[in-house]
Amino acid sequence: MGLGVGIVGLPNIGKSTTFNALTKAQNAEAQNYPFCTIEPNKAVVPVPDKRLDALAKIVDPEKIQHSTIDFVDIAGLVKGASKGEGLGNQFLSNIREVEVILHMVRCFEDENVVHVEGGIDPLRDIEIIETELIYADITQVEKKCDKLKKESKFDKIAAAKLPIAQALLAHLEDLKSASSFEDRDDENFIDLDRELRLLSNKSIIYGTNVDEDSLADGGNKYVDLVKEHANSVNADVIVLCAKIEEELVGLEDDEAQEFLTDLGVEESGLEQIIHKAFDKLGLQSYFTAGKMEVRAWTIKKETKAPQAAAVIHNDFEKGFIKAEVIAFEDFVSLGGEAKAKEAGKLRLEGKDYVVKDGDVMHFRFNN
Repeated sequence: MGLGVGIVGLPNIGKSTTFNALTKAQNAEAQNYPFCTIEPNKAVVPVPDKRLDALAKIVDPEKIQHSTIDFVDIAGLVKGASKGEGLGNQFLSNIREVEVILHMVRCFEDENVVHVEGGIDPLRDIEIIETELIYADITQVEKKCDKLKKESKFDKIAAAKLPIAQALLAHLEDLKSASSFEDRDDENFIDLDRELRLLSNKSIIYGTNVDEDSLADGGNKYVDLVKEHANSVNADVIVLCAKIEEELVGLEDDEAQEFLTDLGVEESGLEQIIHKAFDKLGLQSYFTAGKMEVRAWTIKKETKAPQAAAVIHNDFEKGFIKAEVIAFEDFVSLGGEAKAKEAGKLRLEGKDYVVKDGDVMHFRFNN
C-alpha cells in the first residue's frame, strides 16, 4: 500500500532542506532563492519502527524490510500560483496524487535568508498557500459542474451529483476549504473527491521550521500561532529545525539520539512527520518474521486477516485458510515463535479476525 506525502510551502522556508534530510540524500537542491525546486523530487522513505529491530534480534534474518512512504517535494508556491504566477499550475498534478500534505511554515528569523513576502508571518503564509489550493479546486469543480449539467439531462447519477457539486462550488468560492464542507459524508461528495482528488480536502500536517534555540524550547511565538490555527482546522503541528535534521543525517543512530536528547527532544521532526502521516491515514503495520526477512506490512486499521494477507500476495486472500498470530509483545518477551507457541500465545484466527497493530503473522492458504 503506497502512502504519499507532498511537501508544500512558500519559497525559502526550509522545504527542500527538510526533503534532503527526509530522504537522507542531497537530491533536492537547497538554495537561497525561489523556484530552485522545479521538477518535483520524489523519494521512498522507510517508516521508522523500533519493533523491527527487536524482532530481528530474535530471528536474525538476512534482511529487514520497513514499510515505506513516498515523499514528494513540490516547487515553492507564491501568491497567484493558481493563476499562473511563479511556476503556476505545474505543482497541481503532483499534489493531487498524494494523500497527506506536509505544509512547511517558516517560524524562524534570519536576515540572511530572504522571505518572498518581506517578513515572518506564518498565518499569512499559511493563508497564501491554502487559498491557492482552494482556487485550484474551484477550477476543477467548475468544470465538473458544467459537465454534470449536460449529463444530468439523461443521466440520473449525474443529476444526483449536481446539487452537491454546486453546493461545494459555492462553499469554495467563499474561500472555505473542501475539508470544512458540511456534506463531506455524502456519498456524492465522496465520489467527487475520489475523482477530483480535491487539494483542500487532504489531511494536513504543519511543519514549523524553527531555529535551534526554539527547538530546545519546544517552539516560539510563531509556532504558537500555527498551533492555534491548526487546532481550529483539526490539523497536526510538528516542530522541527530543518538545519538540525540535515545534520542528523550523517550521524549513526545512537549518535543522533544522543544529539536529540541533549536538545531535550525525544524524536526527530522527520520521524514525527512520518509517524503522523501514517496515523493520519489510519494505517498500521503487521509483521512477518522469518530467517529470510523480518518485514513490516502496511494495512488500514480494522483490516481483516484475508485482506491483510492480500498485501503480501492476492493468492493469500483467495486461498485463505487460517492466520497464525502472535502479539508483538508476546513474541519478544518469550523469545520467538517456538517459545510463544509453547506458552500458548500462538493463536489460529479465521476470516473475521481484525488484525491488530504489531501482530506477527503467518498465513495458511490453499494454492
